[in-house]
Amino acid sequence: MKRLCIIGLDARLVQDVRERHFGPFIYHPMLPRFQVLDGVLYIEKSSGVGMLPVDRVVFHGIYEADFDLLTALAIWAGPCFPNPLGMMNCRLKLPCLARALRVSRFNTKRGMVGPGTRVRVDRMTVGKWGNWHCGENKVKFDTQWTSEDPAVLEPFFPGRAVRVGSIGDQHLQINLEGDDWLKAIHHPTAAITELDPELLADTLALKAHFGLAMLANDYIVGEDGEKHLLEVNHIPNVTRFAELEALYRQYLFRWLAS
Repeated sequence: MKRLCIIGLDARLVQDVRERHFGPFIYHPMLPRFQVLDGVLYIEKSSGVGMLPVDRVVFHGIYEADFDLLTALAIWAGPCFPNPLGMMNCRLKLPCLARALRVSRFNTKRGMVGPGTRVRVDRMTVGKWGNWHCGENKVKFDTQWTSEDPAVLEPFFPGRAVRVGSIGDQHLQINLEGDDWLKAIHHPTAAITELDPELLADTLALKAHFGLAMLANDYIVGEDGEKHLLEVNHIPNVTRFAELEALYRQYLFRWLAS
């Protein structure tokens, strides 16, 4: 029987997998210890001491120090959902954006500032730094700003924020909302809306470029009708909406059965 390891997935979804998977099982809500030896991936036990060989991995989460585990999964090159190489290429937010802008049709020009450098602007501008999502590590300014970290600079785009998600061959679009200029999927008024075919085509192009079966892109649809790619989410939230969770479950169970 093949041993499955799940890392970081919502506990309700893990329980559903347990009820369908009758083989050996390891679950870690946080990052486990690991090693790859002679082509075999070993993950620490869910409880007790020691490691066990693992045949398949499901990874769903963003952690401060997860890049090493993603690298190990890519070196192992065994069955893993999502594709660890694609996750590696997306995990660091600013390099991911630089890659995505080479592919996206909606690649509005960006700038960048080094740490400790003061930047002066003559229009409303947004600075973004770090590797977290959900509106964190962002600032809006219209005169000058000094970032403590390397940061990408982009024009402030007035308009409607949307997320276009794709899991397998199923897709949906969500209006992101917020109480100020920062918008997110978690706001209570965020809602599923009609798919924009241009944004979907762009999302599918980026999904293919990164080699991921699951991807969600955030865009701004400007007041002038122009569209702008904001960021790529390689591990998007899948439990905020029942429809989204259903798509994830469907794909995950199909992948596990393959």
